[in-house]
Amino acid sequence: MNELTVAPFGSWLSPYAIERLIDGVVFISEVRRAGGTCWWLEGRPDEDGRQVLVRRDPDGSLIRLTPAGFNARCRVHEYGGAATLVSGDLVIVSDFMTGRLHRVVEPEVLVPLTPDRQWRFADLDHDAPRGRVYAIREDHEPDVVAAHGEWVNELVAIDLATGAVSVIAAGADFYAAPRLSPDGRHLVWLEWRHPNLPWDGTVLRMASIAADGSIGTAETVAGSASDWISQPRWSPAGVLHFVAEPDGWMNLQRVVDGRLEPIAAMEVEFASPEWVFGNAEYGFLPDGAILAIGRSGGRDRLYRVGPDGSSTTLDLPYTEIGSVSIDGSVAVMRVVSPTEPARVIAFDTATGDVDVLRVASPLQPDPADVSIPRHIEFPSTGGRISRGNYYAPHNARFRAPDGELPPLVVTSHGGPTSAAFSGWTTTMQLFASRGFAVLDVDYGGSTGYGREYRRSLNGEWGIVDVDDCVAGAEWLVAQGLADPARLAIRGGSASGFTTLAALAFRRTFTAGTTLFGIGDLRSFVKDTHKFESRYLETMVGPWPETRQRYLDRSPALHADRIVAPVLVQQGADDRVVPPAEAERIVAALREQRVPHAFILFPGEDHGFRGREAIIRSVGAELSFYGQIFGFTPADAIEPLAVTFIDEDRASGA
Repeated sequence: MNELTVAPFGSWLSPYAIERLIDGVVFISEVRRAGGTCWWLEGRPDEDGRQVLVRRDPDGSLIRLTPAGFNARCRVHEYGGAATLVSGDLVIVSDFMTGRLHRVVEPEVLVPLTPDRQWRFADLDHDAPRGRVYAIREDHEPDVVAAHGEWVNELVAIDLATGAVSVIAAGADFYAAPRLSPDGRHLVWLEWRHPNLPWDGTVLRMASIAADGSIGTAETVAGSASDWISQPRWSPAGVLHFVAEPDGWMNLQRVVDGRLEPIAAMEVEFASPEWVFGNAEYGFLPDGAILAIGRSGGRDRLYRVGPDGSSTTLDLPYTEIGSVSIDGSVAVMRVVSPTEPARVIAFDTATGDVDVLRVASPLQPDPADVSIPRHIEFPSTGGRISRGNYYAPHNARFRAPDGELPPLVVTSHGGPTSAAFSGWTTTMQLFASRGFAVLDVDYGGSTGYGREYRRSLNGEWGIVDVDDCVAGAEWLVAQGLADPARLAIRGGSASGFTTLAALAFRRTFTAGTTLFGIGDLRSFVKDTHKFESRYLETMVGPWPETRQRYLDRSPALHADRIVAPVLVQQGADDRVVPPAEAERIVAALREQRVPHAFILFPGEDHGFRGREAIIRSVGAELSFYGQIFGFTPADAIEPLAVTFIDEDRASGA
């Protein structure tokens, strides 16, 4: 056995080189299968983050369907999702740049379908007998926006022969999930109104469709302004199913003889927040059973739910599962285990066989080099229990000097209504393999733990999330697992806000990194897009009635309290959190002479997708921590210029 090299935490030579981390990497989404043929989207950093629709034929060959330079992505709700439709020979994709829908007539050959207007489309469903598709349209035409004060969302039908668009349902603020019954006689969809986001309360509506294609009067099937309804689907037998939480957990439901009937009630979540369109977390097997992804204890599991409501957990090694599509007895899914990057698998539910169809990364980690996340619970304020995934510093070739404690990086998910990721995460392994401890916090407000835990953030954003991040760091220090003098907090988007708030209003952390984070809650209310424009009414309070609360919790307005160095990273084209947010934070740090660095990435938006931006972002953060915490990274990275840092520390980079 080789003797381990002794080196300070943070300075270990990692098996995961920063410049190699995204070589050949793709980000897979929207997996589907029919007749043995599969389709999915691949986000490709080597193509500036563009989304490419690919097809995998039964013989294993991969065929690119969208041409080079085309981005098969939509911007409805800004976050998009469900930007493609595959139904038999019909393949439709959305153009991210223009919002127009195009038909794929042969590989890499597109024909425009919808008019050249300021319209965006998402979440398509095919009505083959009537030669049309149903979709959600977001209308950005200047006269429409001027008349309504914001862009307008509607449920529409698109004629496949002419591209003509007709409105089916209007008047609500948001629509999603149009789904046609197998017999073509009924259409269901979801709708909701300000100030809700979907998980706050949606209504499931249904209308009959006449022989001439006209849509009847819509009726409410389930839901309300305070009841979350998700993922309506018709079984092959024509029974309407959906997911709801009448008992506090998002469980499967069905409509039988006009009655709502729960299926296999348990303390498991079978739906995740609809930040994007097209979530697919359950489907129907030929024998009438349901194959469903359920989450509890910070992990996904696959369940087989029988027609009688009995359930069985299927033994698979994956802790993150999504985008399930069923073709006969075979389910294709995007899956991630704690030890391997994402992949598309075909799981034969009859035999238990698993076939790997596509891997998201050529990197196949040696299990000896992987820090396995441990799901932990720890006490927080008010007697609450918070959760998180803890990654111990780990490298098969290095150890730290005796008596040294590791620096800790605390991070949290965005949203803030979301959940910590438990599968292979390059960022977590990058830090852990270099000698950092990492804690990914599932603070109060996270999903996957039931309605009560999720709603504990209502009115408390900037309080509960910060308390839980601080409590997690202090708990690890108390366990002897982290150096109290070297505690960093990092995060993007909503997690960036939590990061800044922790730095401004607490003294636990000695460094921080914010990526496209929110600094001034008032500007978020003013500048953000329609989907989230009233989000803070739930998370903070009504505006302007609770104006003082916004002032008190905005870290940019209290930058004089920030004493720890901060790295600020921002996409220049971000429309969710505009660059002005980052610039306000940087100006405040400069005025207070707090050590800081600022990187603005041209061409990047809310989340970095291009190869150069990803590499630079990671390298800059590592250089930053090296300078602040006094170690020299082993990587050959471009040193980061940190303003106002003293010279003796700067020499450590």
